[in-house]
Amino acid sequence: MDNYSYPIDPEWSREEMIAVIDFLNLVEQANETGVETQVFLTGYQKFKQVIRSIGEEKKIGREFEQVSGYSLYRTVQAAKQEPKKRFKLS
Repeated sequence: MDNYSYPIDPEWSREEMIAVIDFLNLVEQANETGVETQVFLTGYQKFKQVIRSIGEEKKIGREFEQVSGYSLYRTVQAAKQEPKKRFKLS
């Protein structure tokens, strides 16, 4: 995991920031070492409680991909289609 800034909104509450950052960490894990599919999907549900609109999700996804190289969209799609307990993007 490299050092870079996460795309966060300073108007979010502390809990909302934690939910978004935790999910972005799961995206990193899914791309680097692998993650439990259910843990990832639960993190995505918490993320969606903060980021409700598709437009805002796409914006955060673009910003995150620019700094990390990991696609939020592709990672979520892979998790939703993964039949195994654990998954890793290659």
